[in-house]
Amino acid sequence: MKYKNEAQIKKALGIESWRNLSKDKMIRFAAMMPNMDTEVALKIVEQFPAFKDFAKDAVSAIERAHESTLSANNQSQEHVHRACQEVRDILKGELHKDNLSWEEKKFLIELIQETARMQFQKDSENKQLLDGALKKVLIGAAGALALSVAFVGGRVMAEAKDDPEDSVNGTPG
Repeated sequence: MKYKNEAQIKKALGIESWRNLSKDKMIRFAAMMPNMDTEVALKIVEQFPAFKDFAKDAVSAIERAHESTLSANNQSQEHVHRACQEVRDILKGELHKDNLSWEEKKFLIELIQETARMQFQKDSENKQLLDGALKKVLIGAAGALALSVAFVGGRVMAEAKDDPEDSVNGTPG
């Protein structure tokens, strides 16, 4: 759908005036921008001097969330690896007892191998989590950057249209 005027955009956002545009709705507004008439989008964005600040805040929030996720994930990883190592240490201690049968030793060795498999599985899950988290951060940052570039580029284009000196000199605007 191509939004041709401010009224259509306000209706789609569920707001009565631009003063009611919350951060959540601003994100929706930004997502709708490709479907807006360029002139209308520029007129609306000009009403928000804090739009650039919003984009910076969005990137900062994404970075903080990502850092928090990485920190929590790192602590979780450390706990799992430490626990697996402690279990292996206990099992190795049991394995060195002289009165064990071959079956008991074999069982302890299998348990040691199982902790290594568990640790490997946790490491694989961690890598998948980090890969997904990184993709989300990159998408969010790219989106905020694109909004800022679109905003600044739109302003430059609008100012170039208004600059009569360029058209007098024959310089394309």
